Parts: sequence; structure tokens; C-alpha cells
Amino acid sequence: MNMKTIVVPTDFSPVSLNAVNYAADMACIIGTSLSLVHVCPLPLVFSEIPIPQYGIEGLIADAQKKLEELEGEIMYRTRDRIKVTSIVTQGDLIEGINNYCASVSPYAVVMGAENADFFEKIISGAKTLAAVKHLSWPVIIIPLEAKFECIRKIALACDFRKVVETIPAKEIKSLVDEFHAELHILHVNEVDVNSLDQQTIEESGWVQQILGKLKPKYHFIKSTNIEKSINEFAENNNIDFSIVLPKKHNLFSKVFYHSHSKRLVLHTHVPVMAVHE
Repeated sequence: MNMKTIVVPTDFSPVSLNAVNYAADMACIIGTSLSLVHVCPLPLVFSEIPIPQYGIEGLIADAQKKLEELEGEIMYRTRDRIKVTSIVTQGDLIEGINNYCASVSPYAVVMGAENADFFEKIISGAKTLAAVKHLSWPVIIIPLEAKFECIRKIALACDFRKVVETIPAKEIKSLVDEFHAELHILHVNEVDVNSLDQQTIEESGWVQQILGKLKPKYHFIKSTNIEKSINEFAENNNIDFSIVLPKKHNLFSKVFYHSHSKRLVLHTHVPVMAVHE
């Protein structure tokens, strides 16, 4: 059986390099290899004048050189404890990541969380959110200030709806077991715990059936602001890692980005893993 790998797309920006370091440290603990991926974007053409081939080749050569240097830095950082590979490809970012992941079936894809300055410069969408929406593998988003330490507490944001069909029990159990972590299940609702409807109560029982062996701790918070409550809970309870289910509802984007005056601002400080149902 081939060793699982953590795939890290990088554009050599500070936020992506921080994600590389986080992924390298994580790989050391869980015993995976590390795969660095750089996707050279196709140049925009605003005229019929073709772009010189040497220009594209130069970008690729420059990226390959940077990746080689980055490989050396990672090997030094990890004291040669993990296998590191790298690839440079060209085209659409998400398509390039997806094609590579299809060939290696990664443990997870680790990406740096883009900041507000980046969002203000793009026309539509965000590559982090696009990766979560379109990649089939777990995507771990790393805020710029996050550093990998021991993952002691993991939080799962759950709305107690269709939990049997949607909770990725295998991935959650694997993560909790690998780090010997505490699992905290967080439910945010507009009503208090004594006023939960029958469906929520029944679904919470199914959660206990699925994840009960992990001895999770349950937290019920009355609030109308889901994203704020989750982030405050993570900070107040020293959560090291959060899990959300992006396809089930739009919780992922709520956790990461708050829209105000048409500006998207990153405000979480805890790494988040989005796992498809």
C-alpha cells in the first residue's frame, strides 16, 4: 500500500508557505509524505498577439527552482523524517489540484486562508472556497498566524440534521485517534437546549451512536449568529482544529468569511477541515 500524502498547493506567498510548514509538521506526526503543487496560471490574452513561449517556460522554470529550494527547507525543518515531492503544472488552479489529487488520493489538501487584500483584487470567487466546493478530498484551511502544535481539542460543528448520511465518521475517528484528541460537538441554535425540537433530539442520539466511542463532549449554544458563536467557542475553549461539512449547508463560508460592505474578511484563527458528506 502506498503511503498517503498531504497535498499542499503553493504560490510562494507568505500565507501559502505557512500552510506548507503546517502541513510538513503535521505529516511528521501522522506519518504521511508531502506533495507540493504549484499551478502556473494560463496568461490572460487581451489581443491577438501570441504570448512568447519562452515567457511561459520561464515561469515554469522559475517555479521549479523555487520548489526545489522549498523542498530543501522542508527537509531541513523535518530533519528528513518525511518524503517530499513536488510538481509544477499549468492551467486552472482547481483543475490542476484536482487532477493531481486524482493520481495520488491524498490524506488531505492543505491550503492557506486568503486574506482580505487578496479578495479585493479578484473579480469573482475565491480559490480557497472553490477548492472546498470542487475537491472531493478533505481540505484543511490554515490561517496565516496558525502554527502546528499538538492537536488536543477538535470541534465538530453539527446542526443535527441527517447525521447518518452526512457525518464523515471515518475521517473524524481517524483524526481523533491519530492525535489522541478530545472531540467537542458544537450545536448552535436560536433556541436553548431545553427547547430543542424532536428531530434535533433524535438526530443527536444518532450522533452518539456514530461517534459515541470517541466520548465526545456536547455543547449547545443559543445564538442567531452561527459563525460568531463557533469562532468564539473555538477561541474560548482552546480548540486546535475545527471540522465543518461544506456541502450540507453554507456553514463553511459563514465560519470563514463575514460579508460587510461587500468585503470578505477572514476572521477565524483556528485551522478548519472541510469534509464532504
